[in-house]
Amino acid sequence: MGLVGNAAIVGAAQYKPEKYQTAPQMFHLEQVADLANQALLDAGLQKSDLDGLVINGPHFHEASVFVPAMAAEYLGIEVNFAEVVDLGGCTAVAQIWRAAAAIELGLCQAVLCVIPARMAPMAPNEDPAWMAQAMRYGGHSTAFGAPEAEFDLPYGHMGQNTGYAMIAQRYAAQYGYDQAAMAKIAVDQRFNAQYHKDAIFKGKELTIAQVLASKMVADPLHVLEIVMPVSGGAAVIVASKEVAARAKKRPAFITGFGERLSFKSPSYAQDMTVTPVAEAAKRAFTMAGLSPKDIHAAQIYDCYTITVLLSLEDAGFCPKGEGMRFIKEHNLTFKGDFPMNTHGGQLSFGQAAAAGGYSQVIEAFHQISNSADQRQLKRCDNVFVSGTGGVMSEQGALILQGG
Repeated sequence: MGLVGNAAIVGAAQYKPEKYQTAPQMFHLEQVADLANQALLDAGLQKSDLDGLVINGPHFHEASVFVPAMAAEYLGIEVNFAEVVDLGGCTAVAQIWRAAAAIELGLCQAVLCVIPARMAPMAPNEDPAWMAQAMRYGGHSTAFGAPEAEFDLPYGHMGQNTGYAMIAQRYAAQYGYDQAAMAKIAVDQRFNAQYHKDAIFKGKELTIAQVLASKMVADPLHVLEIVMPVSGGAAVIVASKEVAARAKKRPAFITGFGERLSFKSPSYAQDMTVTPVAEAAKRAFTMAGLSPKDIHAAQIYDCYTITVLLSLEDAGFCPKGEGMRFIKEHNLTFKGDFPMNTHGGQLSFGQAAAAGGYSQVIEAFHQISNSADQRQLKRCDNVFVSGTGGVMSEQGALILQGG
C-alpha cells in the first residue's frame, strides 16, 4: 500500500529568510495569499486550478479554529480537501504527502500547501514581553496537566537546546563523539549557502575551527551547530499528473513517504540514539522502490548538527554509530560525492519556524526541476527529504523523483 507516484510538486515559493527585527510584518492571511500567488506563477497555473488546501494551525495569527475555511475564503477558492497539520518542523513534509494522497484518492487535482512564518502585526492589547517569555520554553508545554510541565521543566529540561544536547550526550556515551566531524556538517552546508542568493548567511564563510571556537550553548552543541530562527514562510503546489503536464517546470513526483511519532519529550524515548525517521525512511524507500544508494541528493532537516547525524544513520545512508566517519569521508557540498542540503540547510539558509522544513522540500524541487542556479547538480532524479518536529520526536520522509 502507498502512493503510486501520480502527484507531483509543480511550483514553490518562499520568502527570503530575514531577522525578525527587520523583516516585514504581515497578517498570516496576507502571507498565504502572497505565497500562493508566487507559487502559482512559478508553476504556471491559475488560482482556479486549486481545489485543495493544507495549512498550519496552532500558530496561525488570525484564527485558532476553522483555519482552512478562513484561508480558503480569503483566497477566493472552494476546496474539496482541507487539512491542518501540527507537526512542528515535520509539518512541511507531512503536508506534501497528505496532499499527494488526497490527489491519488481523487479528492482534488491541485493542492496549496502553505506555512506563513512572518510575524503578524500585534493588536494594541497584545504584550510583546509575554511572547518572549513563552518562547523560552520552546516546544514544551507549560499547561497544567502536561507531563513536561511537571517532570521536565522544573528540572531544567527547557526549550530545544537541552533536549538535543541530551541526545548528543547519550550518542557520545554509546558511540563516541568527534566534534570536528560534527562541525564539518555546518561548514559544508555554509559552503552551499554561498551559492544561494537568499541564504541568511550568504557572504559569511565558515571553517571547522570557527565552529569549534564558537560559544558552547549546551554541551556538546556550539552556537554554530544550532539554527538561528528567522522570519519567512513558504508555499508549494502539489498537483495531479494531468495538471503537472501543463506546468512550466519539470515536476517532482512524490513516490514514497513515511511518518513516525515516538514520543513528545526525549526523556521518555526508549533509545535516544534511534530516532523515528528510521521507520519513516524505511517505509518511504520501500514505497518508492528505491534504496539510499539510488539517491542523488539528500535534503536532511538540520535544526542541529546532531539531527543530521542521526537522520543519516537512521535513514540508512550509513550504519548506526558510523555517521561521523561517513561525514569525514564524504564531501557534503553540491560539488561533492554526497550532496546534502545543497541550499545551505536551515543552519545556513535559515529556519523560518515550522516553514523552515520547506527549505529542504523546495530545494529538492529546485534540483529536480533544474532550477537550482549555481548549485544545480549534473544529475538529480531521486531526492530524499526529511522533516523533524519537536526534539527528534516526530519525523517524516519523502522520496521525490523527476518525471
